[in-house]
Amino acid sequence: MTAPNRRLKITLIGAGSTVFTRNLLGDLLSYPELAGAEIALHDIDAHRLGLSEQVARRIAGALGVSPVITASTDRRAALDGARFVLNTIQVGGYKPSTVTDFEIPKKYGLEQTIGDTLGIGGIMRGLRTIPVILDMLRDMEEVCADGAVHLNYVNPMAMITWALNRASTRIPTIGLCHSVQHTAAELARDLGIPVEEIDYHCAGINHMSFYLRFEHRGQDLYPRLREIQREGRMPDWNRVRYEMLHQLGHFPTESSEHFSEYVPWFIKQGREDLLKKFNIPLDEYPGRCQVFEHAWPYIERELQTPGSQDSAALLAQLRAADIHVMPREIDGAGQMIDGLRQITRSVEYGSAIIHSIVTGQPRVINGNVLNDRLIDNLPEGCAVEVPCLVDHNGVQPTRIGRLPVQLAALMRTNVNVQELVVEAILGQRGDHVYHAAMLDPHTAATLDLSQIRAMVDELLTAHRAVLPEFLHP
Repeated sequence: MTAPNRRLKITLIGAGSTVFTRNLLGDLLSYPELAGAEIALHDIDAHRLGLSEQVARRIAGALGVSPVITASTDRRAALDGARFVLNTIQVGGYKPSTVTDFEIPKKYGLEQTIGDTLGIGGIMRGLRTIPVILDMLRDMEEVCADGAVHLNYVNPMAMITWALNRASTRIPTIGLCHSVQHTAAELARDLGIPVEEIDYHCAGINHMSFYLRFEHRGQDLYPRLREIQREGRMPDWNRVRYEMLHQLGHFPTESSEHFSEYVPWFIKQGREDLLKKFNIPLDEYPGRCQVFEHAWPYIERELQTPGSQDSAALLAQLRAADIHVMPREIDGAGQMIDGLRQITRSVEYGSAIIHSIVTGQPRVINGNVLNDRLIDNLPEGCAVEVPCLVDHNGVQPTRIGRLPVQLAALMRTNVNVQELVVEAILGQRGDHVYHAAMLDPHTAATLDLSQIRAMVDELLTAHRAVLPEFLHP
């Protein structure tokens, strides 16, 4: 509990994610009402934390504002008195954890694209991440300000949102993702309409929400999107989602490379024709991690000495490295350098939520919350992604009612897996890890039960150092 007149404190956990931290800070400090807040940065990597502190001070100077900026590897000190906590951690990192999540399943014939939300990669990421954030949540309960809110950007979003809100009633966790607003912008480009003129209503679960309404000045845009699908005019990298529009009648929010591994239809052993037809990039996330490994030295030098790095040199290095990744990840990599030279407000919801709660200015965002009579044909208490009104009263989810039955049926196949991972952690039930893998749509469509059990055994052994003791083989 803190004194009522204390300066507003906003804490960033995982602040060593320097590029994302920079974007969040640019958003926060661009609001005059937040520009005098205390910004507390925390990370377990002292070097990356120090770099983020330098960046924070440079952003404040560029914007001409005077926040109080602190940086600490002491988590409780960073959380003490915080009214808002933004969380961007990753447990286990690219090496060894992400590599393990991809390489061991591949031995059994199970291929993945991203592996951070569902599938065996999402399950393992949830098992090593949820316990760490539960420890953070206990610290928040003890030292954060009254009315504190936890804004989580960490995947697997639905599992984390579900587990944390089950575990705490004092500190609400709101899961934040950018797939809804990014997809709206992508569809606007496909249609040749400014995104700010698009009006939509979207709901479901994280990474599997669907646009229930997508309009321009009152005109339904779905007929035009279906025309794009029929004529094959969709971007090459977005074929999966346009196929789902054709099959289910609504457009999903998460990218095609993500969505392809949440369902049993696109990635199958011996079906190279499907990968080619739908342009599905296997091992995409490890490829993106390699791109960032090449880019990081340039980014670090640019952050330390603005204007010192040549994005063309980075692009040349990446093309010479012959990384297995979607071409647009290489083509757009220069923006990782060039984008650091300007401060523009992003489409991330975090700062807007804080601003609305502090000032009372109403906004609508799409947030991940527990299903408390919000969506009738999804399980009560699961994590859902719905429009939320935000003002002085906090984040207030809006009721959706019933989703189209085919959409809810598909979502429940993912919710089943999420629930089993949450129960595995909160109930310390190691058997539910195997159950989650058995019921995962992509895993079950590829492997038999003996293969699934052997794969999970091997993954639990490989991840032993980052898993809770009850999951140790």
